[in-house]
Amino acid sequence: MIEIGQPAPDFTLPRDGGSDVTLSAERPKTVVLYFYPKHDTSGCTKEAQGFTEHLAAFEAAGAVVMGVSKDSVAKHDKFVAKYDLGVILLSDEAGDVCERYGTWVEKSMYGKKYMGIERSTFIIDGTGTLRHAWRKVKVPGHVETVLEAVQAL
Repeated sequence: MIEIGQPAPDFTLPRDGGSDVTLSAERPKTVVLYFYPKHDTSGCTKEAQGFTEHLAAFEAAGAVVMGVSKDSVAKHDKFVAKYDLGVILLSDEAGDVCERYGTWVEKSMYGKKYMGIERSTFIIDGTGTLRHAWRKVKVPGHVETVLEAVQAL
């Protein structure tokens, strides 16, 4: 699991719309990288809508916002269209990036254990260094907290 102050693991993933995104190519922008479990669940939808709603403020602070899930690019495209989302959605179907960021974890629901993505957000500065990390994110108020942290960089 990566720690604050360490270099963020670089990656290239396909995004909604069909092109690829390489993390290191975003420099010197700040990157808000958020991991979410699955499209069309209430928490994931509210989180994506919240980041979209505040996207202009993130961009004004020099940041790009990217969401990562194991959903396919085709599912990303449907999710973006359904909710008119403005954030970049990356497809990590193989789960490699989730593993490298420590977001692929054992979860439990109604006594059943299973593997899934832990809702997490990372801020990576313009040098590629991890500056902030939130794990086990609760959606209400989270986007505003992340925006404040980006603006404080």
